[in-house]
Amino acid sequence: MMKHYPVMLPEVLSALGPQDGETYVDGTFGNGGYSEAFLKAANCNVIGLDRDPNVRSRAAQLSEDYEGRFRLIETPFSKMDEVDINQVDAVILDIGVSSMQLDQAERGFSFMRSGPLDMRMGAEGATASDAIKLLSHSDLIRVFQVYGEERRARRAADFIVRAREEGDIDTTEALADLIEKALGRSGKNHPATRVFQALRIFINDELGELYRGLCAAEKILKPGGRLIVVTFHSLEDRIVKSFLRRRAGEFSGGSRYAPEVKREGPVPSFVQGKRSVIRPSKTEVEENPRSRSAKLRFAIRADAPHFPMDDDLLPHVPHVDELRIEDLGGAL
Repeated sequence: MMKHYPVMLPEVLSALGPQDGETYVDGTFGNGGYSEAFLKAANCNVIGLDRDPNVRSRAAQLSEDYEGRFRLIETPFSKMDEVDINQVDAVILDIGVSSMQLDQAERGFSFMRSGPLDMRMGAEGATASDAIKLLSHSDLIRVFQVYGEERRARRAADFIVRAREEGDIDTTEALADLIEKALGRSGKNHPATRVFQALRIFINDELGELYRGLCAAEKILKPGGRLIVVTFHSLEDRIVKSFLRRRAGEFSGGSRYAPEVKREGPVPSFVQGKRSVIRPSKTEVEENPRSRSAKLRFAIRADAPHFPMDDDLLPHVPHVDELRIEDLGGAL
């Protein structure tokens, strides 16, 4: 199994500045790398959030090792404002798939390991195989174009639609082989990389979760609290960047999907901690290639009301809840 690396940990700790007595929310608990580092750095309290039931044993270990200072709440981080969490000193989000999930072939996240075409971060809902069966040709194109930034999305969708008429595409190997036939092999990256990314983002509503998570963090952070977010691709980073700019009162510039105009807005709810994005060190990238695309942004919560939710920062793409699962004849 690949060694687990908490990505950009030195930079996260620098932005956080752990202090005794403070309470932090590790919104993407995963294998607990961030949580344990915080608990070691100060006599603080950490609340881990995760919707993946497979993290329970790791969470139990931390609860035992740091008795009274760590607890896990099984929930998507987008709902952190709906569970038993009071005003906290920091929220930390590491957006992406953990190495623990990638290493488990049965989870279906990686075309490098043969397994069922699942990709769910939780235990419920539609799978990537369901999306392949049920999405229309035009919706497949849109999902691959937007979530995967795949230039040859139409050709990938063409091959999928033809192939599914012959039978189910329900394993990672089957889909990876099909996309390789559709797009050919060139360069060092597998041709299915962007399609797999797109399906994972779609199935888990990752961009919607990210935006709702940012809004939820805004509600539970106390004045002076820190919001720290590590992203791994441009779609995520654009949302975080646009969210923080708006919350800091910068209403010009806009996002890729909804250009903004200068206007009066609510009292700023955040002060940006550093204007420019923070990237991993050269040493980290050499030791952990997964970190090469990571970007960190952080901001400080101001003493002002939270903004109303406004989802115009999200791209217009079919939503996973729109899949007609009943068409599968109760297969789920």
